[in-house]
Amino acid sequence: MTSDLEGLQKGNDFYLTIYGVLGIFQESSQTTVAFCWQHSSCSSSTTSTGLEWRKLRARCTRTLLIGSSAPMAFFDTTPIGRILNRASRDVETVDNNLPMIVRDFVVTFAIVLLTLVVVMIQTPMSGVILLPVLVLYYFVQGFYVPSARQLKRLEAVTRSPIYTLFSETLNGAASIRAYSVSSKFMEECKRRVDHNQVFFFAFQAAVRWLQWNLDILAGIVVFASAVFSIIAIDKDAGDAGLSVSYALQVSGTLTWMTRQICEFETNIVSVERLKEYSELEKEAEWVLPDKRPPPSWPEKAEVIFENYRTRYRPGLELVLKGVNCSIKHGEKVGIVGRTGAGKSSLTLALFRLIEAAGGAIWIDNVNIADMGLHDLRQKLTILPQDPVLFSGTLRMNLDPFDEYDDDQLWTALERAHLKNAVTQMNGDLQYEVGEEGANLSVGQRQLVCLARTLLRPTKILVLDEATAAVDMETDVLIQNTIRSAFSTCTVITIAHRLNTIMDYDRIMVMDAGVVQEFSKPGDLLADKTSLFYGMAKDAGLV
Repeated sequence: MTSDLEGLQKGNDFYLTIYGVLGIFQESSQTTVAFCWQHSSCSSSTTSTGLEWRKLRARCTRTLLIGSSAPMAFFDTTPIGRILNRASRDVETVDNNLPMIVRDFVVTFAIVLLTLVVVMIQTPMSGVILLPVLVLYYFVQGFYVPSARQLKRLEAVTRSPIYTLFSETLNGAASIRAYSVSSKFMEECKRRVDHNQVFFFAFQAAVRWLQWNLDILAGIVVFASAVFSIIAIDKDAGDAGLSVSYALQVSGTLTWMTRQICEFETNIVSVERLKEYSELEKEAEWVLPDKRPPPSWPEKAEVIFENYRTRYRPGLELVLKGVNCSIKHGEKVGIVGRTGAGKSSLTLALFRLIEAAGGAIWIDNVNIADMGLHDLRQKLTILPQDPVLFSGTLRMNLDPFDEYDDDQLWTALERAHLKNAVTQMNGDLQYEVGEEGANLSVGQRQLVCLARTLLRPTKILVLDEATAAVDMETDVLIQNTIRSAFSTCTVITIAHRLNTIMDYDRIMVMDAGVVQEFSKPGDLLADKTSLFYGMAKDAGLV
């Protein structure tokens, strides 16, 4: 009796040792596989697939942010929420979700395959049931995958308007509160979220439908495995238990494998969406090596519009319809006109933010369409209506490329009448500017842009209603600085306040995309039938 117990104990110890060794081997294998998978994901740049993804992401980034980017028409017609969605959610999907989906599919496929092999070995008669079950599974997943893919795509599409509204609400929070329409924006946000949740709920319902059907198929496999194990004469309880226990794994594993197939087809759309952005129509080349202008260009800064026509996008009407005018060296020209007359379009055309549909623009007898965008734009300076500042130090906003020393920056601030205000700031030039200059007044932001303009001495200065959003005192400071600092430059000013251009050399009056009048202010005012006289009269200047 004692010897039998000792033999049984030794047998148990032997099997437990084998079981423990197998457990340690399994754990070590899983750890090694996980480590190798994560390492290959992190260092995917060494693989051909990783290199292609890096190239795709680089092209997409260049298109949206860097040189040779998409034209302005793209940003005018594309909601910011859609761009944010692709630059955040889609990139995350390709970086993180797709590798995990592929890994889970490989694991679950291996488990299902080995499970079916074990069941077939233990109960070969189960093959009679497995074939119809596999056929049914093919039809179930064939119905689920396309439906779930479309529902997931609709859920992603309806998510972008939520981002757009959220971004617009943050930017216009002050106006929303001032007009007491917070409740209206909250209701709109709820409506968009509810619309998005309709498709999200439908997708979850499709997942539950899949789970229900696959549970039925898995139940059939378990039932067949149990029945055939019982009726098999040569099978003992251990074999039957092994077959049934393995068959029980099919339910959850098969469902997860099918979901991974669907998730892969759904999320691979992110690659398609990023690829679409990487192949957008680009602006013209930044530099054309064989058509670069001389370093001293433009020497005279004479600007000629020759029957120039342009539109914002193909298919739209012309916004400039045959503009013909000549601006001489050092001339100060004011451009006026009603809303929609084409004033701002003229400056956009000068910087080639919109391309010509006909005619040409000549600067010192050089057609600007024949040179690279960088060669053109670095020779022009613009002071826009909306001052553009970035989060960072004041010095970075004044000199983003770190080309000037502190003395030059202080000189520019002094000429911009901003030196006293900066000296009172905490940190002087190292003062931290908030997002979009939120911690500076509108006038201070415009003066910072003026100081930045003073640091880049160019022969052509464009003022696009630069003083429209500032008070009269700041307006006077800016105008005085422009007259003294750019006395020898060609200045083109889109005027919001007519009194700021009354002392200019000539006034250009635009209407419906055409130059209606172009002469000296005195000559235009002397003609009481002129458009400029009517505008001056409305402004109370005559």
